[in-house]
Amino acid sequence: MKQFQYTITDPVGIHARPAGALVKAAKEFDSVVLVEFNGKTADITKLMSLMALGIRCNDTITVTVAGLDEDEAVVAVEKFFKEYL
Repeated sequence: MKQFQYTITDPVGIHARPAGALVKAAKEFDSVVLVEFNGKTADITKLMSLMALGIRCNDTITVTVAGLDEDEAVVAVEKFFKEYL
């Protein structure tokens, strides 16, 4: 299991366009990727669950990646957050 924290820098937070791209990127891996915010957790491949967390600019989230390809998945997901969110 791999884990990292990230503070959202996008002025709108996690909104539809980058969330959709994030879901697509995460589905390329077999590992389970979870986002935790404010005591709630969402599977990153479930767009509506991710959006329902209501993550805004300056919110800090915890991302957990677990599975056979977790090393590659955590690098890709963290890179996505840094580039788009």
